[in-house]
Amino acid sequence: MNPPFLENIPKEPGVYLMKDKKGEILYVGKAKQLDKRVKQYFIPGRDGRLMVPFLTSHVEAIDTIVTFSEKEALLLENTLIKKHQPKYNVLLKDDKTFISLTINHKHAWPMIRVTRYRGNPKAETLHFGPYTSAFSARQTLDLMNRVFKLRQCSDRELSSRLRPCLLYSIKRCLAPCAEKCTKETYDGEVKRAIEFLKGNDQAILNQLKNEMAIASENLEYERAGSIHKTIQQIEHVTKSKQAIIRSKGKDCDIFALYHEGKHHIIAELMYREGRLIGADHFKFIELASTDEEIWETFLLQHYQNQESSPPEILLPIKLKEQETLEEILNLSIIHPKKGEKAHLIELALKNAKALFTEELSKEELLLDLQETCGLDRCPVRIECFDTSNISGTDLVACMVGFTDGKRDKERTRLFKVKGIDKPDDYGAMREVLTRHYTKAKENDDLPDLTLVDGGKGQLNVALEVFKTLEIANVDVISLAKEEGRHDKGLNFEKIFIPHKKDPIFLSPRSSTLFILQQIRDEAHRVAIHYHRKRRTKRLIQTELDQIPGIGPKKRTLLLKHFGSVKKIKEASREELENLPGLNKNDVLALLNFQQKSP
Repeated sequence: MNPPFLENIPKEPGVYLMKDKKGEILYVGKAKQLDKRVKQYFIPGRDGRLMVPFLTSHVEAIDTIVTFSEKEALLLENTLIKKHQPKYNVLLKDDKTFISLTINHKHAWPMIRVTRYRGNPKAETLHFGPYTSAFSARQTLDLMNRVFKLRQCSDRELSSRLRPCLLYSIKRCLAPCAEKCTKETYDGEVKRAIEFLKGNDQAILNQLKNEMAIASENLEYERAGSIHKTIQQIEHVTKSKQAIIRSKGKDCDIFALYHEGKHHIIAELMYREGRLIGADHFKFIELASTDEEIWETFLLQHYQNQESSPPEILLPIKLKEQETLEEILNLSIIHPKKGEKAHLIELALKNAKALFTEELSKEELLLDLQETCGLDRCPVRIECFDTSNISGTDLVACMVGFTDGKRDKERTRLFKVKGIDKPDDYGAMREVLTRHYTKAKENDDLPDLTLVDGGKGQLNVALEVFKTLEIANVDVISLAKEEGRHDKGLNFEKIFIPHKKDPIFLSPRSSTLFILQQIRDEAHRVAIHYHRKRRTKRLIQTELDQIPGIGPKKRTLLLKHFGSVKKIKEASREELENLPGLNKNDVLALLNFQQKSP
């Protein structure tokens, strides 16, 4: 029997919004004929996609919006997905950063640099990329700086420098700062650099060889020798460079989709001027869309707001709404079946599979941690706490966050332990956990797993805090080093789990132990660093507080001017008297302080 909300679904084209019992939108879709498309979801066995039965089991209501055409429905669907961000739709995150090489070609003396940007790149500069990593971008930049003699200094240095720097001496820069080159010569170098980044290596080589021949005819042997060296460098680079070249064709982006179960990855390859200049990927989990719906939604989100896009894109499937998408995005969508373009689709699919394996390996690591420690949930977000003190002074603690097995520096938190004046690791841990998770609970910002450094005592403290705060949806474990074993000469790690008397021991080669140690050691490092910083600051303040008349303001003045307490002690009477903000009594007090100090 069909659910009552399937009655009276319009037959016109439009958009449907599936909602749960709370009224939250789970999925947004579009259809040429709304009633026919929506009812297909609720026919048992009709749709083999993994997430569809799970989605429909939560649907309590369906809203529809009728449109005049399929094109309007497609655009409206994209707008609603961005607005409501349903769980089971494709949604591109707009906080992704890209890395590219840029040339500020409108500047009088352009330069090349590595730039990270969000969204669309700035129009006033030329961008080449994006690159797959900052490392590969820096490698290319280093290569460019060796081949093309463009400035590497800042605009401020360029305007203030009177003599050329070392780069000019080693023939790595034309030194426009000291007028060692003409504007024409420099612009020629910029033009060659741009052509090189576009992939026009042979055109540059032909031009340079022509210039070298002219220089030789004019008996300008030094200039001819310099050009010959540049030619050799470019030839060496282009022969050794691992780049995939297209023999012909327009600029294009190539896409492939790979998925297993609820995991989907789209791989993108970017070709410009016949050369592969960059790659990207996009991952999604728990989608209720067909492959065709995924492509439609993805392409609209990916290209609709871009200032520039290639004239054509290659896809592994033919889309029913292809003409509508081409009209909206102002590009050609091609589904090649053979030849060079089909080969490029295969290359993109190979990348998608490799990326899937890489992403899945991270998940397997986290799932292994979940299974080994008997956790209730997969520990995608982990928070680790550690305390630090010496003889009970300057009690501090820290929390480091890990997401998907990687350090998330934005989630680092540092704590000054309050209300505890003696060594009390349990008390410090209780105070910090209570403060942090009281706020985290209010903000609905709880992790999947909390890891505390220490033994069973620290674990019990954490469990007490969570019980008091009525937090039941976070797993808690502790990790402690075992005392050195004389029979083996090794240190072993003990993992304490709630409601188990004895700890568990893992093999030193265990991947689960490795990730736990990595997280715990990072927290320990951060806590020690913060403690040393606090202790140094307290000792400086305590020592200077002994000087009559020197309060916080003058103490800051002295430290800012001299840099350290040691230099304050070594300062002469004249230096102290010439420091604005100090009166005669302050100078006498400081001289007296110098005499008493060891």
